[in-house]
Amino acid sequence: MATKYQNLSEYNADLMPDKETVVNQRYAIAVADWNPQITHTMLHGAIETLEMIGVKSENIEVIHVPGTFELTYAAKTLINLNKFNSIIIIGCVIQGDTPHFDYVCQSVTSGATELNLIQNGCPVIFGVLTTNTLQQALDRAGGKHGNKGVEAATTAIKMANIVW
Repeated sequence: MATKYQNLSEYNADLMPDKETVVNQRYAIAVADWNPQITHTMLHGAIETLEMIGVKSENIEVIHVPGTFELTYAAKTLINLNKFNSIIIIGCVIQGDTPHFDYVCQSVTSGATELNLIQNGCPVIFGVLTTNTLQQALDRAGGKHGNKGVEAATTAIKMANIVW
């Protein structure tokens, strides 16, 4: 969670798998194009982090969907390809004047949880901002609270490399 106590872009590189472990792994990112000033900044943070940790750029696939609601369908489609070590979903829903915010947030959260409960070995990482204001989203997409895309990428690598 992004708070004044934790910058999302900070992580301990010593706790990450070594480059030899991740160099040939494959990662997918489904990104919502709604609120692109937020989601595309998070996308760039995720890609840069995956590459910095050792994932080859050609092993990172990005698909764009219209909005956050569509992310779970995209993730399910990517899971069915059976070629990724982890999938990151990136979106941003900002509170408005209608209950639409609640429905979209609940739907994508439940959908991501359900996909993670499928016994397929491919974790789905929740990189979705659900904020009350645009400023809160900006603060978490490269602003004073870091970039949640970075957090999603480090989480994807850690979850893909859980040792049984």
